Amino acid sequence: MESDRRKVLIVDDDPHHLEIYSLLVEQAGFKAVPTIVKFAGPEFPPETEIGLILLDYRLNSVKTAPEVAQEAQRLFPGAPILVLSDLWHMPEDVAPYAAGFVRKGEPQELISRMRGLISGSGKTQS
Repeated sequence: MESDRRKVLIVDDDPHHLEIYSLLVEQAGFKAVPTIVKFAGPEFPPETEIGLILLDYRLNSVKTAPEVAQEAQRLFPGAPILVLSDLWHMPEDVAPYAAGFVRKGEPQELISRMRGLISGSGKTQS
């Protein structure tokens, strides 16, 4: 039943990436809540029950990923943040806000990390 699925907030500045990650999230059995980041920052939806936040690290915005992560934590307390990036490791500036890191282009790893974080298995940083 759809209302029982956990919601995954996807934060990205690229509409194509939002579409791709929304598809992956839905195929993994979760409810995707895509959020586009505009130049001034993200327009977060009025959702109250977010189970996980997928955050693209490189945003074309006046707000940096750490600033967006901090705002997301305030609006959705308890929702772990999984950082997506084409970098090889977790960027240091966003690490204090993140529960994990996944390199873009690794869908199986992304799904595995999402499931682990949503089920409450704790931090999965790499």
